[in-house]
Amino acid sequence: MNVTVKQMQAFVAVARCQSFAEACELVHLSQPALSIAIRKLEDAVGGRLFARSTRSVTLTPEGEAFYPVARRLLSDWDQALDDVHNLFALRRGKLDVAAMPTFTSSLLPGLLKRFHGDYPDINVTVHDVVAEQVVDMVREGRAELGVTFDPGEASDLEFHPLFTDRLVAVLPRDHPLLALERGLRWRDLQDHSYITLQRPSSVRLLIDGMLRDKGIVLNPAFEAHQLVSVGRMVTENLGVSVVPSLSESQMLEMGAEVRPVGAPAVTREVGVITRRRYPLSVAAQAMFDILVQCGAPESPR
Repeated sequence: MNVTVKQMQAFVAVARCQSFAEACELVHLSQPALSIAIRKLEDAVGGRLFARSTRSVTLTPEGEAFYPVARRLLSDWDQALDDVHNLFALRRGKLDVAAMPTFTSSLLPGLLKRFHGDYPDINVTVHDVVAEQVVDMVREGRAELGVTFDPGEASDLEFHPLFTDRLVAVLPRDHPLLALERGLRWRDLQDHSYITLQRPSSVRLLIDGMLRDKGIVLNPAFEAHQLVSVGRMVTENLGVSVVPSLSESQMLEMGAEVRPVGAPAVTREVGVITRRRYPLSVAAQAMFDILVQCGAPESPR
C-alpha cells in the first residue's frame, strides 16, 4: 500500500474543512490536484472516505474512523522531522565519550565546559575507563569517541593524534632521588621499591618492553589497577613509580613529587579514536572538533 504524506494531509484538510475549496488553501494545492490526492488515497485503502454532494462533503463511517488515526500519523511525522532537525541543529541529543582516567581528570572537564557552553541541550555521558576499555567501547559502538593512547594497527579504528605524553617518575616527598642534581634515569630506580600498574595495562606493557630492551630490571613490590592507587601507595612511602605525565597534577594533589625520567625518555601518542567507516553524529563531530582544536596542551616535560 503506497500512501504519501501529501495524500494524508489532503484527507485531513478536507475532513477538517468539509470543503474542497477551503482545503485547497490549507494544503496549497489546486482543486484538481487535491481531488486526485483523495482519489489515490481511497484507491489505496480500498473504499470511499468521503460522501460528496453538490453542496457538502462529509466523512463516511470509514472516514470517521480513519480521521483521528490520520491526524496522529501526521503529528508523529511532524514530530519525527522536528526531532531529527533538532539533532542536526544540536538542540537535542546524547553523546557517549570514553576516555582514560588520566584524561578525564585533567583536560576533559575544561573541554566539556566549552562543549556544554556551545551546545547546552546535548546530554554527554563520560565513560571513565582504562585505556584498553576505551578501545573496546569505541570498537563495539558503545561510545562514538574515545580518548586514549595510540592503539597501534587496527583496521576498524581511526586514530587522530592530539599530543605526545611522556612517562614521569613519581616519588614520595623527601625521597633521596629528589636530591639528584642531574636528571633522573631509569637505572636510578633499580635500588628502590617499585610500584607498577597491573598487566595488561598498556602503560605497564610499554614500560616492560623498554626495560627489557635496555637490560634494566625493576622488580615490582606492589601492583595496582588504577593510577590513583599507585599514587596513594607512593605518598605512603611504599615505593616509587612511573606514570603518564597526564596524571602529574593528580599525583601532586595527593602529595607525591613528580620528576622527568630519562635515559631513555619514553613517550606515547594520545589521541581520539573513532570507528572506521561509521560516520559521526553531528554531536560527536562537534565534540571531536573541540578535542582536536583545544585538546593539545603544551608538550609534557
